[in-house]
Amino acid sequence: MKQPKDYLVFPLDVPTPEAVQNYIERLADVVGMFKVGLEMFTKAGPEIIAFIKAATDARIFLDLKLHDIPVTVQRAMNVIADMGVDLVTVHCGDSRAMLEAAVAGAGGRVGVLGVTVLTSISNDDLLAAGYRDEFAEDINRLVLKRAALALETGCTGIVCSGLEVGGLKQRLGSRLVAVTPGIRPSWEETGADDQKRVVTPARAIQDGADYLVIGRPIRDAADPAVAAEKILAEIGGGLPA
Repeated sequence: MKQPKDYLVFPLDVPTPEAVQNYIERLADVVGMFKVGLEMFTKAGPEIIAFIKAATDARIFLDLKLHDIPVTVQRAMNVIADMGVDLVTVHCGDSRAMLEAAVAGAGGRVGVLGVTVLTSISNDDLLAAGYRDEFAEDINRLVLKRAALALETGCTGIVCSGLEVGGLKQRLGSRLVAVTPGIRPSWEETGADDQKRVVTPARAIQDGADYLVIGRPIRDAADPAVAAEKILAEIGGGLPA
C-alpha cells in the first residue's frame, strides 16, 4: 500500500546543481519522487538525472512537456528511456499521432504522461487562444477530451489539476495515473503566483490523485523538511482509513 511519502513529488526548480544536491539531502526521507523540469534540464542536461539516481532511491519525473512532430518525439523518447527515469511528459493537445509516437518511443521503459491543460491556464486564456466556447467555457470538458485521447493511445497517465481529477477517475477509471500540480496546503496563504486552478493535498487525494507536485510551499519554507512533513500529514488525512 502506498504511504503518504509515495504521493509527494518535489520539483527541483532551482538555479544550480548544487541547489539540487541541497534539496535532495534535506528531502530524501520525506519525498517519494523528484521532478526535473526545463530549467534544470536545460542547465545541466542528462547528467543531472545520473546525479539524482546516484544520490537517492527516490523516483524521478522528467517534466519536459515534449511537443513536436511525431518522429522527433519518438526519437526523443528513445533517448529519455535510456536515462532510467520513471515518468516523462508530452503535450496531448494537438495530435493522436504524436502521443502514439511518444508511447512507441518510450517502449515501456518509462511512463508517458499526457499534459492536458496547464494549471496556469484559465477560461479567458482558452477563449483568447481561439478555442470553441464549449471548451473555453468548460475546462473540464477539454481536459476530459485530452485525457481520453491519452488513455486511448497507451499513455501511462495524465497531468491535470486537482479540480479535474475526480471527474476523470469517474469517467475513465482508476488505471489512468493522475499527476496533479497546483497543490497548496491548507496552512499556506494563496499568493500571487502563476497557478490558477489549485486544491489542497487532502482534496486531491480524496478525489483520486496518484501523485501531487508540490514545490513553493516546501522550497520557500524556513525548514523544507518540516514543511514536507506537514504536507504528508495532510496527504495522510485524505487517504482512506
